Amino acid sequence: MAEVSTIGLDLAKHVFQAHGASAAGAVLFRKKLRREQVLSFFAGQPRCRVALEACASAHHWARAIGELGHEVKLIPPAYVKPFVKRQKNDAADAEAICEAAQRPTMRFVAVKSEAKQAAAVIFRARDLLVGQRTQIINALRGHLGEYGLIAPQGPSNIERLIVQVEDPTSGIPAAARACLVRLVAVLRHLQDEIAELDKAVAARAKADAAARRLMTVPGIGPLIATAIEALAPPAETFRSGRDFAAWVGLTPIQRSTGGKERLGRTSRMGERTLRRLLIFAASAVVRWAKRKGVPAGSWLGRMLARKPPMLVIVALANKNARVAWALLAKGGTYRAPAVAA
Repeated sequence: MAEVSTIGLDLAKHVFQAHGASAAGAVLFRKKLRREQVLSFFAGQPRCRVALEACASAHHWARAIGELGHEVKLIPPAYVKPFVKRQKNDAADAEAICEAAQRPTMRFVAVKSEAKQAAAVIFRARDLLVGQRTQIINALRGHLGEYGLIAPQGPSNIERLIVQVEDPTSGIPAAARACLVRLVAVLRHLQDEIAELDKAVAARAKADAAARRLMTVPGIGPLIATAIEALAPPAETFRSGRDFAAWVGLTPIQRSTGGKERLGRTSRMGERTLRRLLIFAASAVVRWAKRKGVPAGSWLGRMLARKPPMLVIVALANKNARVAWALLAKGGTYRAPAVAA
């Protein structure tokens, strides 16, 4: 009997599906596994390649199975889907994962350590709290707008509305004020929690040598520097800065055909949190440059002179992503290029 070469494992909460194949692709077994049976099953298998979809709990199972001596590969779900034949079920998914893992040109996701996953939690938690803060602010604006009370956009201006809520002479009905005061209390609690997370991020950036080097790039502060360290795969995973920018989702979509190159909008395929942070930071740099001025011969000055601001923002975010990869892959700190005469 041929020896198993690749096992595709379809992950689940309780019932997993394994699909074993030989080096030639012949099916050797299809097996259902309860959660408590997974590790004992792989402990009894000869050393082989085990493929999983890069989904929830995938990194945990990759680490656990890897400790048993197997070569574990994580595949993006979008790359597995083309190999699913007709009906969608656990057995078909496991077979598709196994089939995809045997392709010589398949791309894989780097397995994250527990420490790297833990470092990413702070950004996920911060995103959640910032989203809740935005919801509360929008709710306050909507409710107070019904009573003719408005304020400019932006979290920094919400205090004007809070003053109206806390002022008993502002004309807000007592029943509405009783509810709005609770929203204000929740908002202040969220602001305090976000501030604490920001302090933790700043402390981590100060203690990390790679993050300090990343912060020498204009537009990259403690939040983005530590986000790159926590959320991005190792720099050696990518062949170039362009590959890293493409992973973040800051390169154009290609719709080229017939030898003609056609580029569309940015792909937005990749790490959403990191892409958003880079876009926000680039937006702040562009706003500052338009307000304070920038040398006409610099890259940013030339771009602003001939391109719309939003395009410049995305281009600057792309540029910063490439520079960040170069610093992580090759070391050193950022050196501003000389301005053209």
